[in-house]
Amino acid sequence: MNAGSRSVVLSFTMLLSSLSGFTQSGGVSIDHANRPDDNDTAAQTSGDGSLSASERLPEPTASLGESSATLGSAPLRVKPSKPADFNRKIYYRNKLEFSLDAGWLPINIPFPLDIFVGDVYNTYPLKYTLVPIIASLRWQMNDVGGPKILRGNFDLTISGAITAIPRGPESRYFAYIMGIRRNFVPRNSRIVPYFDVRLGLGNIDAKGPKGVLYAQGEDYTFTVNMGSGVRYSFGPRYSISAGLNFMHISNLDLSQGNGKPNWGIRNYGINVYGPMVGLDIQLRRHRRQAE
Repeated sequence: MNAGSRSVVLSFTMLLSSLSGFTQSGGVSIDHANRPDDNDTAAQTSGDGSLSASERLPEPTASLGESSATLGSAPLRVKPSKPADFNRKIYYRNKLEFSLDAGWLPINIPFPLDIFVGDVYNTYPLKYTLVPIIASLRWQMNDVGGPKILRGNFDLTISGAITAIPRGPESRYFAYIMGIRRNFVPRNSRIVPYFDVRLGLGNIDAKGPKGVLYAQGEDYTFTVNMGSGVRYSFGPRYSISAGLNFMHISNLDLSQGNGKPNWGIRNYGINVYGPMVGLDIQLRRHRRQAE
């Protein structure tokens, strides 16, 4: 075989050898890649059909608290709600009540407005004790509202009064009175302070025309009542009250000729105060739905 033929045969032989080696190494690589790993084998499903570890749902990466911390926000805290105010079932708009009050007023004082009308601020030698019994219809004009200290509602009061006079020349006094009461209503408190003012007119068996000094000048009179105290509610229907009440009776100088002391009979008036207690009863048992 000549030299050229030997070169061709040798080159062909080397080419076949190279192809054979490449095929063997490639098969090993593919076989190694396709061989299951020990961990994968352990995670395969068993014969009972349960899911393998590779097929299970992914675990959450962080808890809710960790997520909140990651986002830089504090955990949500719900504030406890305030308990419902039971006084809204006791003091509300258009509630009607009947009240009966009784007092013992033995303390004689000057008329508080004397300094404004030019009279001498003093009392007289003749002293009085009044025992008023007042029957009233109370109409609550609005619901509870207002600033914290003044929170409350108003009553419109229409009253008829019979007053006994155990000390003094006169013996009795009848009056018609109207006024306003402010209830100061704290949240969920059965004790409620109040202040009221009532004005009216009445009739007294005056003894001034019969010559009794310092007695009342005529039968027709006017009256002013001011009181303050506390009211205790047992529930929406019943409550009691206790406080102090001031009562003024006079004829507005009508008996002495409208301010002329030398004509007619002088108007001395009565100014007393003392304790008063009362009972309040709801007239309508349930609050109307429309309210």
